[in-house]
Amino acid sequence: MKSSLLFMIFIITIDIYGLSSSHVNAQADSCSSNLSLSNSVPFDTTSLHCLPVWDSQGFILRFLQTNNASIWSFVVSAPADTNSYIAIGFSTNGAMVGSSAMVGWVSSSSNGTVGMAKKYYLSGNSPNLVEPDQGSLQLVSNSATIISQNSILYMAFQLQTNQPESQLLYAVGPTGVFPSAPDYQLTEHRTMVSTSINYAAGQSASESPYSGLRRGHGILAMLGWGILIIIGTIVARYFKHNDPIWFYLHISLQTVGFLLGVIGVICGFILKNHLNANVGSHKSIGIFILLLGCLQVMALLARPNKESKFRKYWNWYHQNVGRILIILAIVNIFYGINLTGTGHGWTAGYGVLLGVLFIITVVLEIRFWIRR
Repeated sequence: MKSSLLFMIFIITIDIYGLSSSHVNAQADSCSSNLSLSNSVPFDTTSLHCLPVWDSQGFILRFLQTNNASIWSFVVSAPADTNSYIAIGFSTNGAMVGSSAMVGWVSSSSNGTVGMAKKYYLSGNSPNLVEPDQGSLQLVSNSATIISQNSILYMAFQLQTNQPESQLLYAVGPTGVFPSAPDYQLTEHRTMVSTSINYAAGQSASESPYSGLRRGHGILAMLGWGILIIIGTIVARYFKHNDPIWFYLHISLQTVGFLLGVIGVICGFILKNHLNANVGSHKSIGIFILLLGCLQVMALLARPNKESKFRKYWNWYHQNVGRILIILAIVNIFYGINLTGTGHGWTAGYGVLLGVLFIITVVLEIRFWIRR
């Protein structure tokens, strides 16, 4: 039944994407925690300023300009149960490309647990353009280290600079994948966030380049492909007894949903060109959804009359293409939310809307079968 299919999609996508940041450990670090790294870090960490910088991933940044004004101390902490590398990037404009980063990881092998912190230069989006031991960061000799303590990763390092960049990026790598000798190539991050920091005031704020365009792309795609198209499909299945009102309502909802979805796709293309983001899978699914939407529009223009012997084949085609479009739209919306690293809010909000539509569908499906 259609309602069962919608429920399965809802559960699977919530499980895959909605819980993507559930790994943040209850033992996550906080600025009220006592930092006791004196035996593990080669510089003083007792008087560092502390800021929560990425709540959804449990990232904490501690920093201090030392008595030697040209040396800054940094400690980045994150939950150790991510089983992935953690990174902090220093950017001139808030973008990943062109930034220099410190990346640290603790991995287990037959030789025991090994921790390493290295600097990288991100000259492009692909892994082969992320260069180890390069970039503008001037590390103080032997200052970089990473340790795991009480289920928390601490990456510590010192920079020789009069003023560090105020545009900071944070990233978490793919689960269970770490750079390794001899080239220490860095795989693409699982999620990231761009922030700005005021070192003097001790304040940090999340930043997202072209945040308005990002938000517009997400809202338009969600409202068009992921809500109105679904409602239009519900109308077509359960309200045909209200002829011809159901038809005009169905056409109106699908038309508005399609137009909003198209505008959302256009926003996505513009956004990708501005950010040069590596979102190949999300983009490919979005293009395929757009093609399916165009096929539905063309199918409407070629709709045979009710007496035609081809009408049953047209109905089969139109309904199944619509179902595939809805499935892919729901999956890609959750996937897009996951790519932004915005946490549970958007996932929960869209999940609640799907839940309401699912309940309505179940009630209408029961009434449909009773009436038959």
